[in-house]
Amino acid sequence: MIRYLKGHFAEKSPTHVIMDVQGIGYMVHISLNTSSAIEKNEAGRLHTYLHVKEDSQTLYGFATLEERSIFVQLISVSGIGPNTARVLLSGMTAKEARSAIIGEHVEAFKKIKGIGPKTAKRIILDLKDKLLKDGGSTTIFASVKDNTLRDEALSALIALQFNKIKVQKVLNAILKEQSNVENVETLIKLALKRLS
Repeated sequence: MIRYLKGHFAEKSPTHVIMDVQGIGYMVHISLNTSSAIEKNEAGRLHTYLHVKEDSQTLYGFATLEERSIFVQLISVSGIGPNTARVLLSGMTAKEARSAIIGEHVEAFKKIKGIGPKTAKRIILDLKDKLLKDGGSTTIFASVKDNTLRDEALSALIALQFNKIKVQKVLNAILKEQSNVENVETLIKLALKRLS
């Protein structure tokens, strides 16, 4: 199993990178969160997971061990494949996903393409106890309110022609720094100051 790759990013897109490791180019599929974490880096290290099927071998890369860990847990759930897990980890951070599962916040999964209420409940049912055992912490990292504010602000800012990845990064930073943001208008104003 390839645990990580360290090298030069020969090619980057929001969904994958080509990593040059000592002259060999590895195609690594990534989430939007990993994409925004590495967007300014010319080289770096990605923690990887090699998904093997009868007809293919696909390499997935993650900026953090936490994101890889949640990805591996997600694909252990019946009906959740690597692409669905990657979409989920593009719509929320690893901390937010962990928080939603431990806190049983079905609502938090609503905005994720391909994840309906039944699938969200199955993810929570299958993973809550595992995550509590693995991490030991019951800290809720992101509330449903924060997720709703973030999603509404994200939609509004994308409609204003801002780059989705940049906007996600800015919104996550604001919600992390300021836990007292009460409404979407305030969040948009704060984001606009950083984006302009």
